[in-house]
Amino acid sequence: MYRYDTYDQTLVNERVAQFRGQMERYLAGQISDAEFLPLRVQNGLYIQRYAPMLRIAVPYGMLGSYQLRKLADIASQYDRGYGHFTTRTNIQLNWPKLEEVPDILAELASVQMHSIQTSGNDIRNTTTDQFAGVAKDEVEDPRPWCELIRQWTTFHPEFAYLPRKFKIAMTGASQDRAAIQVHDIGLRLWHNAAGELRVCVLAGGGLGRTPVIGDVVCEDLPWQHLLTYIEAIVRVYNQFGRRDNKFKARIKILVKALGIEEFRRRVEDEWAHLKDGPQTLSSEVVDAVRRHFVDPERRPVSDVAIEQFEALRLSDRAFARFVTNNVTDHKVPGYKAITLSLKRRDYAPGDITAEQMHEVADLADEYSFGKLRVTHEQNLVLSDVPVDRLEELWRRLDELGMANPTVGTLADLICCPGGDYCALANAKSIPIAQAIQARFEDLDFLYDLGPLDLNISGCMNACGHHHVGHIGILGVDKKGEEYYQVSLGGSQGDETSLGKILGPSFYSEDVPGVIDKVLQVYVDQRHAEEPFIDTYRRIGIKPFKEHVYA
Repeated sequence: MYRYDTYDQTLVNERVAQFRGQMERYLAGQISDAEFLPLRVQNGLYIQRYAPMLRIAVPYGMLGSYQLRKLADIASQYDRGYGHFTTRTNIQLNWPKLEEVPDILAELASVQMHSIQTSGNDIRNTTTDQFAGVAKDEVEDPRPWCELIRQWTTFHPEFAYLPRKFKIAMTGASQDRAAIQVHDIGLRLWHNAAGELRVCVLAGGGLGRTPVIGDVVCEDLPWQHLLTYIEAIVRVYNQFGRRDNKFKARIKILVKALGIEEFRRRVEDEWAHLKDGPQTLSSEVVDAVRRHFVDPERRPVSDVAIEQFEALRLSDRAFARFVTNNVTDHKVPGYKAITLSLKRRDYAPGDITAEQMHEVADLADEYSFGKLRVTHEQNLVLSDVPVDRLEELWRRLDELGMANPTVGTLADLICCPGGDYCALANAKSIPIAQAIQARFEDLDFLYDLGPLDLNISGCMNACGHHHVGHIGILGVDKKGEEYYQVSLGGSQGDETSLGKILGPSFYSEDVPGVIDKVLQVYVDQRHAEEPFIDTYRRIGIKPFKEHVYA
């Protein structure tokens, strides 16, 4: 895990002091709301529906146990005792007092955390695979490369005021778990036939009001040119992206307007001024960052212990369910990555209490070398658990309410904060999520359905990524009333697709019944063990529409 050097710590400390002065002048009336807006957003501070909201960066989803404890203490002292993990692996505080935000930032800096560029029209937190570094299908660990991008983007003076926000995702595995095709820039690390590391670069993806799947700009980029090529893309966007209409300001609009060939030509022309320049990466620079991501000293797990784990899995049905859904294979025999569910009906998806943060930090220390990950699906991961301690961990998680054996099922839904918090939302999201969870809580039914992504957004900004849910739900406003639009057929990963709208929208109380009807069609029409998305692609949207609106 990356640790700040003197330059990092000094930079973050100085930003805290700078913002403290800006806040004092604002509260004294010396800075207007309009003048304060760009200052606060680049420090992750929003003004939401009922209170300020502070978004805290969790770079590429990596957290240390000491950092989670600090987040717990901050949530207890400065908020209402909980935090909310987002689809970009950050954490949000929904009720901080405006005047106390500089104190929160100072607390964060003490554990090498910040909220820099978690908002505003700049380059946001780079995201990656939650199993980076331990996945069996990994070609290259993306975390050092994400860290290099983080260092390059932080306070980049040329890109502090882009036409719109800008998001980068990277994967180093054969299976894309980072949704690189729906980001402003998507990056895939791969090896050519000679074993040389290359980068496939995509641009122009994104969700929101105009969902678009990204196009390949460069398929075979040598790793040395990663930063200069990204810079060329962002420069082209910064120069030619629209600034007259924020709904048409994202890079996806520019790529589609120019066409991928013309966009690629402009990027190549810009890159000609940067290629082989001072930001070209060297082995020494990359190796220096890689040293922060070395494997921990894992003790060997005996073949006997592995056999006992498999025997327990066969004999204990509840444990087997947990392993099947919440446990992921590891590159090291005898170890597993464990997903901790943050999906409980009495909490919003992604919410975690301060008490739970402390408990999870203790579990990370005891079972996973003091480290954990935040997932795109708003869960947590302990990435290095030996199988001879997995049953013990499972029982501890069950006591915390985090052992729900439903990861990857309908119950593991993604949900933005919606109208309960967000000033941009057209409708509430959390009550819809809770109603669906209540309607479909039978585990046997969930397992029979198989893998199914259900994503909910409270507005067209698509923070819940509803466009790429197998089932997507979007809150819409009709003359002051909240309605919900359902889409089907979205997916993320290697076969990314955008969902199609089922038809007219529904009242909130009707949504669980609509989902039930959609599932009835799937169960009736699927082939043996065929996943929902495969059935949808085979039969199309028409049978679902006919049954729902019959």
